[in-house]
This record gives sequence, structure tokens and C-alpha cells, in this order.
Amino acid sequence: MSRARERWYVRGTAAGAAALLLAGCGGGDSGGSAKALDKAEVSSVLPDAKAVPGWRSVMTPDAQEPNPEFPPSVCLSVNKKKRATACAHITYWGASAYARKPDGTSLNFWTLAYEDEKSADAAYDALAEYYGGDRVGVGAVPVDVGEPGEEHVANRAGTGTMGGPATITQIRVGTTVLGISTGTQGRKAVSDQEVTDFAAMFAERAQQAQNGEKPSSALAGQ
Repeated sequence: MSRARERWYVRGTAAGAAALLLAGCGGGDSGGSAKALDKAEVSSVLPDAKAVPGWRSVMTPDAQEPNPEFPPSVCLSVNKKKRATACAHITYWGASAYARKPDGTSLNFWTLAYEDEKSADAAYDALAEYYGGDRVGVGAVPVDVGEPGEEHVANRAGTGTMGGPATITQIRVGTTVLGISTGTQGRKAVSDQEVTDFAAMFAERAQQAQNGEKPSSALAGQ
């Protein structure tokens, strides 16, 4: 991991860091043995205000069991069959959201937890097809976020739903699929380095939870 990334976010316990290098950050195959998370664990994976210093809380971390008739709002795909692949096997899901002045820059995290790695892997593919490419905005370009999780994709567009630059990142860590979005009403984009740091921190929190640890990874203070 580069010195730049080390400056931006803080590792959790030594054991968590070692596990991330083996099973998360390096993208290795965990052999289908990753832990399925319960409701409290899904909530704990979501970054809280302490994990993102400098950002104001808009929605505190919260997890819930999905309603089969109304899939999570972030579980979207290109057709009915793929949406079923992405949404039907979710056990719990949750989100947290933050904002930063002066231009109302937004930062959103969401977690979709699945019953096993096979379901999460299939869901990731369906969701990546939806959220990848131009979904974040016309003319989107890839963002290099390093190697978080087993699979990941990130894109940036000059004009997103808030009118300014925006990004969407998706990561699979074991039995979870993680999402991160940023947007702004202004002209200054959330930097590639920040997007990379969000991804690394969030992926490590998911890995820590699946290791049976309390997620503690956080960005460095501003």
C-alpha cells in the first residue's frame, strides 16, 4: 500500500490489517468460506461519523431486513432477471450518509449482505453492470481505486445528479456488496485519492466484520 493511502486512512487492529491483506485488499479467493453477516454486523460495517472526520452526518448507520416486495432502493439492475439475482438473496442491508460544506458535497455508503459468497458474487456482477459505465453520468471515466475487496469498479462523471462531478464505487468483500457515491452542487470534485481512501476503509470494515471483529477502520482526521 502506498504512503499516500496510509496517510489518508487508519488501519484497525493488526490482526484486521493482516486479514485484509490476505483476503480483502489483495483480492484473493477465500474459498467460499466468508461469514454471512447479521443485522447488527451490517450496521457496524457502515462508516459512522468517527470513520469520516470532516463530514457532517445526514443519516446514521442503519440496517434492516429487506421486504421481498420492495427490494432495497440501491439494489438495481438492467432487467427483471438480473434484478432478482441481485436482490432476492439479500439477508440484510443498510446505509449511512454524510455532507461537507461549503458546496453541499455528499458522501453515501450502502451495504448489501448475502447468505453466501456465491450469491454475493452473482449479485455483484448484476449490480456492476447497472452501476458501471455511464450510470454516474454521461461521459463517465474509470477511477483507479487500488485493489479493495475481491472485485471492484469505480467511475466518475463531470456532471452527476447534483449538477456537479460525481462518483460511484462498488466493491465485493466476501458475502457483502458495498456501494459508495459522491456528488456535489459545486465544481470541485471529490478527488481520486479520497475515493480510493473511502473504498479501502469501507472494504476493510467489511472484512473486519467477516473476521468476527468489530469494524474499526477509519479515515485519518482532517
